[in-house]
Amino acid sequence: MREFENLDSFAAAAGEHLGYSEWLTVTQERVNQFADATDDHQWIHVDQPRATAGPFGGTIAHGFLTLSLLSAFGPKIYRVNGITMGINYGLNKVRFPQPVKVGSKVRAGAELVEITDIPGGKQAVSRWTIEIDGEAKPACVAEWVTRFLA
Repeated sequence: MREFENLDSFAAAAGEHLGYSEWLTVTQERVNQFADATDDHQWIHVDQPRATAGPFGGTIAHGFLTLSLLSAFGPKIYRVNGITMGINYGLNKVRFPQPVKVGSKVRAGAELVEITDIPGGKQAVSRWTIEIDGEAKPACVAEWVTRFLA
């Protein structure tokens, strides 16, 4: 994990790759829980027998589940000290180039693309790539906008 002493040292890392998370296995249980939480029970996610005969050869994670893992991966990649809070401000662009088959391992890498001053802190735009172990294409590529308040 990369640790920054304060917002200024974080800002100095603009343009740098910040690191990678550990690999995480996407389980059917996690997919089912996400389906229950979002009320999205499409068969490609939760009906294993039907999905096995479907286009992906088995169940796959929801794209939004894959995206939501950024909240888990982020604190494992970097931390900014000396702030009162970090706020999820939104996303600029999100793409899902490759589905995540249940049982696959995924991890995230982050690059600090841009950082600007805002009242009381800084706004960061970071590019996140969620990779699938053994696959050429990533599962998700997203620009995440975060506000850090001093």
